[in-house]
Amino acid sequence: MQSSAGKPDLVNLDDPDSVARWVRELDTTESQLRDAVAQVGTKGADVEMHLKGARSSTNEDRMNQAPAGSR
Repeated sequence: MQSSAGKPDLVNLDDPDSVARWVRELDTTESQLRDAVAQVGTKGADVEMHLKGARSSTNEDRMNQAPAGSR
């Protein structure tokens, strides 16, 4: 396993320093970071785009995703 120092563009969830750095850089929570990595992998750019996409949804988008009974 390579260290996050060797591959700074990768999110290493096993390295607390890497997790802290990415949480700070992406202005997110550790839980959101871990969820994003589970969805798109460890490449930092992919994680960033995934998180930005999640934040850019509108209220209408969220309403369309909600179950019909909760609208």
